[in-house]
Amino acid sequence: MKSVAVKCLIDLFKLEVLTGEEQLGRLITRSRAHRPGLEFVGYFDFFPMEHVQVLGRKEINYLHKLTEEERNLHVGNIVKYHPPCFIVTSGQEGLKYLMKYCQQEGIPLLRTAEPTTEFITKLDAYLIQSLAPEIAIHGVCVNVSGIGILLRGKSGIGKSETAHTLIHRGHRLVADDVVMLKKLSPHTLLGTHNESTKEFLALRSIGLVNVVRLYGRKAFQEQSRIVLDIELTQWKDQALNNELELTPKFSEYLDVRIPYIEIQLQPGRDVASLIEAAANNWYLKQQGYSAAEEFMKRLQSE
Repeated sequence: MKSVAVKCLIDLFKLEVLTGEEQLGRLITRSRAHRPGLEFVGYFDFFPMEHVQVLGRKEINYLHKLTEEERNLHVGNIVKYHPPCFIVTSGQEGLKYLMKYCQQEGIPLLRTAEPTTEFITKLDAYLIQSLAPEIAIHGVCVNVSGIGILLRGKSGIGKSETAHTLIHRGHRLVADDVVMLKKLSPHTLLGTHNESTKEFLALRSIGLVNVVRLYGRKAFQEQSRIVLDIELTQWKDQALNNELELTPKFSEYLDVRIPYIEIQLQPGRDVASLIEAAANNWYLKQQGYSAAEEFMKRLQSE
């Protein structure tokens, strides 16, 4: 199971450590932070104890208004579940009672000056991506006019050369050779590089090139949501290559379905232009327009 150490949050978000310095190696295995509300009044049926617990102004103000006995009860009930850490937002003060319980249970208590909503948004985005299920596949990932595309095919088919042509036309490389796919939600697949191949493109007969050094920062993008899976294949003489594709085809990665297109290669075909057309056509479909459906309506109206 993927995990993130509490210390990583401290380094990334510049958090102040109030207590639990010796427990900063505790692991976070669940994305999305939780704000304990019902738990402070004794309702624990659905308490996500493995999540980071964030205490905003509402939670701290509520605790400040309790008697010492009530506070001991409510805070004590939560810390006994040993969440990875507590983070107090908005730079709030008067936390001695929280520090006492966190010290007793060995739970890091951290603080940030950022407002609650802003901090949770950043924290959730980081945890979702860091803890997302991921796989590595052989291929190329490019961003064409803001549309993330996965290019696949057998070794030597021309994936990297096609990516180079697209870059030359103003589009962006995300990853070459090894593409890391991360599942951010049931419908969202993110493509990125594996760090070692970052910014590199392998071109047969030329070797490795650094696209940023060659074409500038606009030629590279750290990551992109994948919305099209395009497979480059050898030309098949007997295949029907002008089908209307009224029934869409899909690929599936990490249980996320992605529209699939096969482009057959033949000398003289401008594959990069076909990929641009596929990207633009996908965009039009998202706007509710389908050229194939319009064509069929015209035929039916004759």
